[in-house]
Amino acid sequence: MTATAPRSGSLTPAAPSSPDDTEAEAREDQARLLATLRTSLDGLAQREAARRLEVDGPNALTAHRRSGLAAEVVSQLVHPLAALLWVAAALAAVSGSAPLAGAIVVVILLNAVFAVIQERHAERAVEALSSYLPATARVVRDGSTSVIAARDLVRGDIMRVAEGESVSADARVIEGSLRVNMSMLTGESAPVSRTASPPREVGPPIEAGNLLFSGTTCTQGNAVAVVLATGMRTEIGRIAALSQRVRTEDSPLERQVKRVARIIALVGLGLGLAFVPIGTLAAGLPLQDAVTFAIGLLVANVPEGLLPTITLALAVGVRVLARQGAIVKRLSAVETLGSTSVICTDKTGTLTLNQMQVQRTWTPGGTVDLAGGEAADERSRDMLRAAAACTDLTTLGDGIVSGDPTETALRAAAEAAGVADTPQRLAEFPFDPELRRMTTIDRDPSGVWAHTKGAPEDVLPLCSYVDGGPLSAEERDHVLAMVGTWAATGLRVLAIARRSLDGARSGSPRDHVERDLELLGLVAMIDPPRPEVRDAVERCHHAGIRLVVITGDHALTAQGIARRVGIGADDMPLITGRDLDAMSERQLDALLTEHSELVFARSSPEAKLRIADALRSLGHVIAMTGDGVNDAPALRRADIGVAMGRSGTDVARESSTMILTDDNFASIVSAVQAGRQVYDNVRKFIVYIFAHATPEVVPFLLYALSGGRIPLPLTVMQILAIDLGTETLPALALGREPAEPGLMDKPPRRRTQNVIDGPMLARAWGLLGGTSAVLVTGLFLWTLVDGGWSPGDDVSRGPLHHLWEQATTMTFLGIVACQVGTAVAARTQTASLREVGLTTNPMLLWGIAFELVFSAGVVVVPPLQRLFGTAVPSPWMVLALLPLPLVTWGVDELDRGLRRRRRSLRTTVAND
Repeated sequence: MTATAPRSGSLTPAAPSSPDDTEAEAREDQARLLATLRTSLDGLAQREAARRLEVDGPNALTAHRRSGLAAEVVSQLVHPLAALLWVAAALAAVSGSAPLAGAIVVVILLNAVFAVIQERHAERAVEALSSYLPATARVVRDGSTSVIAARDLVRGDIMRVAEGESVSADARVIEGSLRVNMSMLTGESAPVSRTASPPREVGPPIEAGNLLFSGTTCTQGNAVAVVLATGMRTEIGRIAALSQRVRTEDSPLERQVKRVARIIALVGLGLGLAFVPIGTLAAGLPLQDAVTFAIGLLVANVPEGLLPTITLALAVGVRVLARQGAIVKRLSAVETLGSTSVICTDKTGTLTLNQMQVQRTWTPGGTVDLAGGEAADERSRDMLRAAAACTDLTTLGDGIVSGDPTETALRAAAEAAGVADTPQRLAEFPFDPELRRMTTIDRDPSGVWAHTKGAPEDVLPLCSYVDGGPLSAEERDHVLAMVGTWAATGLRVLAIARRSLDGARSGSPRDHVERDLELLGLVAMIDPPRPEVRDAVERCHHAGIRLVVITGDHALTAQGIARRVGIGADDMPLITGRDLDAMSERQLDALLTEHSELVFARSSPEAKLRIADALRSLGHVIAMTGDGVNDAPALRRADIGVAMGRSGTDVARESSTMILTDDNFASIVSAVQAGRQVYDNVRKFIVYIFAHATPEVVPFLLYALSGGRIPLPLTVMQILAIDLGTETLPALALGREPAEPGLMDKPPRRRTQNVIDGPMLARAWGLLGGTSAVLVTGLFLWTLVDGGWSPGDDVSRGPLHHLWEQATTMTFLGIVACQVGTAVAARTQTASLREVGLTTNPMLLWGIAFELVFSAGVVVVPPLQRLFGTAVPSPWMVLALLPLPLVTWGVDELDRGLRRRRRSLRTTVAND
């Protein structure tokens, strides 16, 4: 707990009483508790413990049973896009292309297996939670202490906990005192004290000074405690239950791909079924030929390469993010990152370095800015010597100092000042969360001293002297005012005091030692912000991304750090856990709507879940950071759960969809940028893939509308050669397209915005596809007419059959040529080709080279000629292909230029 301000919220202090009365009340309260649990200090009888174990069950975390693996695989094999690919595989098999059908089936199976693996994260999260529970526990039963399996603990057991041991169940301390690392529950790394004394203030159980929680670790001291809850009834069990109840939802891309798959399936099926009566009745085709052509129409409408291309593009995004320090566990999360509109971030270790440092000191001689390079004066050195003495640090074998980060920072500052000598420790009064101070009694060459450090508000009332004279009321007010000023900037302030003792008084009670102290001064520390965070925050603001700080730390500290890195304005609200608990859902929604950036301090797991739900209900896509066990439910509920790779727990990492290997907030922003880039690239290759449906479908329509007088311009095998052959590598290369200029200057897209929308389809099917259809159809008809064909002539046999094969070959090559222009045009959605550069995506150039070589092979290699029904074209026909890429690209470039010009004019008018 930060020692610069009172606890947040309106805690009710207990009525004052004498020490004797308080001790009597504590004993009476303890007796009532033991009676309620039907136990005693001698522990439970073995027979009673066995009975309770039978009733309550083992002290272990349990996972909900899930459906079997086979059922999960089947569910993945029948979702809409998988069904669409099954249709494509069946059509490929019917058309005589068994290898292509087999390849599509492999893609379906791989995607199903991958999806099932991702669905198992919840169970692994519970398994990771279980790893925090120790294997054994020391208990008192039948009056003697024994070691039992931790899973056999029951309510009412008397449990012993010593330094270095983990707590096996939720319990209440009844004897002794200890310090406990509760970071896995609270997110705060500083150990907290736990004693048998009942709390003086009413607050959340997690803050109660006499309660221990399962999974936490004792770092100092020893105690006897009575078990209150085991298994899923513990705090860690409650979090495990929350983690299992919270289910991840499909990403926006997953939902939209399913929607598009349904639309394409219905359109393709409708066109295919409609073609059968048209072909037989209007064109006079035999039924078998009409069915064959209907299959070709269906194949032309089914984008067989869409799912594998999306999967591989997202996989590329995963690799890019991994190189930037962000490991993504779910492919679809890459796209979700691009639509993130709110980042809910923790403070410690994410915005900050998680390394406490002394920034400045104050003594009666003045303020010394240590961070600014000023050297400590004599009074500051004297104060730092006392502060370093009042610590509990351990020096490891390799010379590294281990212990509380605050005390480590004090020792480092004392060493820098040259006064970190270690006095002889005679006695110690450990840090008490209620008293908010610590005192040690030490002997050095000058005598025996009591050294005290703690919250200024609690240490100052014990001080009677300063600078060799009495401490006046005016001086107290001045010190407290300075504390408030420093705390508001995010500094953690401690008061340092001392008192001279003789050896005979070193064993005096605490209240006799901690009085008439001499105030030496103040020490201001900070866990400094990461240097790159402020720039990352600016990038978020430019990108229209809101930032919300949700932390278990103290309110003023969180607010100060937020201001230092540029989060929030001066009037940004500061909401404590108690404030949030008092709000209705409507009030919380209003708060989140009215203020773009907020700080939530002292937040519980339920509070994080509630904030995440509120933001999602308002239409936001949220990324939530976390590192502790208590963060697991919120990480699963968020659209993107971001766990810390260095400081995070296994539970947080299992519950998240992304892990930061460097625990750095700036990596989240880089991941959002990469997500936006992936989303844009997905749209680019969808435009590229969809643009070829029009030149494939229009000739079939001409055939039908002409009553068969115009022959079919493509065979089914040629369509498959385009959809799964020539277009695949350029589409994959578009998934590696560099980011367009101004990518992070646009606001986030809405959760409801479709990845495939009207303007996109107009560009793909209308502009690019329509241009390609006109060019390709014209080339097909020109080839036929130049060879002597007239409408209605039979091309299925006789002298015109070779001419028809040449014409279908020109249709095939014409579509490939238009694909080249479409690929170059699809590289940018708004910018000109000059801005992005022609050679900035070398993979696309290699992809285009491959499709040209592949197309040439289909046309000139005899076995492929027979398979795909092609014929070698005349030289003039090949020359006629050369302008097609330029025309296709040029039409789109002109359209984008006109759109940029209109947008610029609208901006000029709006500014005027």
